Amino acid sequence: MLFNSLDFAVFFPIVFVLFWILAKNIKLRNILLLTSSYIFYGWWDWRFLFLIGISSLVDFYIGQKIDRSDNLKVRKKYLLVSLFINLGFLIYFKYSNFFIETFVDSFRLFGKELEVSTLNIILPVGISFYTFQTLSYTIDIYRRNLKPTKDWLAFFAFVSFFPQLVAGPIERASHLLPQFFKKYRFNYRLVKSGLLLILFGLFKKMVIADRAAFYVNEVYNNTELYEGVSYSIATILFAFQIYCDFSGYSDIAIGTARTMGFDLMKNFDSPYFSKSLTEFWRRWHISLSTFFRDYVYIPLGGSKKGNYRTYTNILIVFIVSGLWHGAAMTFIIWGAIHGIILIIEKLIANKKTKIFEILNLSKNNLSNHIFFGLITFSIVCLAWIFFRSNSLPDAFIILNGIFTNFNISEIFLKETYLIGIKQNEFQILLLAIVVMCFIEIRHKKKSIITFLDHQSVIFRWGCYFISIMSIIIFGIYGPRNIQEFIYFQF
Repeated sequence: MLFNSLDFAVFFPIVFVLFWILAKNIKLRNILLLTSSYIFYGWWDWRFLFLIGISSLVDFYIGQKIDRSDNLKVRKKYLLVSLFINLGFLIYFKYSNFFIETFVDSFRLFGKELEVSTLNIILPVGISFYTFQTLSYTIDIYRRNLKPTKDWLAFFAFVSFFPQLVAGPIERASHLLPQFFKKYRFNYRLVKSGLLLILFGLFKKMVIADRAAFYVNEVYNNTELYEGVSYSIATILFAFQIYCDFSGYSDIAIGTARTMGFDLMKNFDSPYFSKSLTEFWRRWHISLSTFFRDYVYIPLGGSKKGNYRTYTNILIVFIVSGLWHGAAMTFIIWGAIHGIILIIEKLIANKKTKIFEILNLSKNNLSNHIFFGLITFSIVCLAWIFFRSNSLPDAFIILNGIFTNFNISEIFLKETYLIGIKQNEFQILLLAIVVMCFIEIRHKKKSIITFLDHQSVIFRWGCYFISIMSIIIFGIYGPRNIQEFIYFQF
């Protein structure tokens, strides 16, 4: 079930009303959340509900076994069982064909052609997200950072909580699980702020991301037909498409949970305003980056075992991150690019003051913030080429076109920027991006919700009305035009 679908527009109000009717009865409320979450997920394909059920059952049982034992070997054995089952499902459904293709390609290098066909495997929606969420539960219990719950109903509801089930944020049990035991009272301010967040998420998804997809898909799916300028515009638009698509999902997820009293972690913090790639990763997909920090980077030794080990750990984390995003070499290269740039930033971190002196730059100068911000955005966009490309050859065609076949005069030709999108649609897209950036800049200074609360009733409701109408009028609709959220495929 998509957040931007008529199905969800009917589903969520029903769940919302029933939730607040049952809010004081924790058991009935959790039954409602578990049932509605399974309906929400089963709307795509009910057959994969068994994966969530098995993962929930295994980790609920193993969490208690780990906690009861003081024998380190026994505790480690149970943890390995959890890792084997959860990662086993993930590897089978997501990476089987990748490993088969890599195996065949390795023989081609030596002139051998193997006749091995790939498997007809459907990737379950959201498996990468809920797998990491359940794993963090058992790992935290193993580390003695968390006590297991004895309430299976609350735990199953936690694993399958529908607002963030299929694309995050990836929540820690220590933060989200206790919220299934709280008694909630209806809070008008929380509900209103949740609805406004849903509204902003729908604006980013339906008005910006889905509209940008027309241009991006046309260019990236037909790389042989276009040249440098088209590649550049498509890549920049993809940067906004994936941000608005994914952060839009996160906004809707956080807002939906908030209307029912639940607090989900912030997943994006205006990442394209970052002045370095290090800062970018503190602001982009925060729940995933902190997961890799706590469960991969630090266990590998983090930054406590010397510089070379630190750089190696960074590269490992980002290659794994790339592989998490997709079973293809393009994603691995995307992750490696980010890892290498982060290593370079660490290498020059201690020399930054000297660099500023040589270039006669002021650290706090606004123009320098813009300068470094543009450099960071450019690096991120170049890496997005590998992320979005359908294959490695396509990625190199686009890179080659941008750097060797870029004719600035093409920007002024209508044919260049109207590929796959009408002129007025393109103008709406650009205006919507500007509006979104303005809102995010304004929100960094002062919460939009707080700002609106201090305005007159007429002004406040006028803003609400304009926001709703902008989505209704300018949103992308229809079975042929509606786009699934990009991160559903991960």
